Amino acid sequence: MTNVTKLTFIAGGVLVVVGLVSYIASGAASLTALIPSGLGVLLLIAAVLARNPAIRRHVMHVAMLIALIGIVATFGNTLRLGEVFAGTAERPLAVIASALTFLTLVVYLAFGIASFFQARRNPS
Repeated sequence: MTNVTKLTFIAGGVLVVVGLVSYIASGAASLTALIPSGLGVLLLIAAVLARNPAIRRHVMHVAMLIALIGIVATFGNTLRLGEVFAGTAERPLAVIASALTFLTLVVYLAFGIASFFQARRNPS
């Protein structure tokens, strides 16, 4: 298993946990709290598919696209993190979950892109 595949498993797992914890912490009041878990499941599926060397490159590109979409989708809520610290956020749990999702996906995307560059330099 490649490093980017392992990283995809880790990022997917973290996002599933973020979503489940958010959902439980909200008293199961909002299904939108599970959005990070949905992204995580998509990344976990990509990681499983990436075990096949014949399609790994394509699947990892799709996983990076999923991460980019998640980053864009969570960016706005992440900007409200200051409101959480100030105690004025309307939905602090949603902001925290968005920020954790954003951070996880930014780190994942950065390492994924670095892995792509490394693979280009050292084809095997």
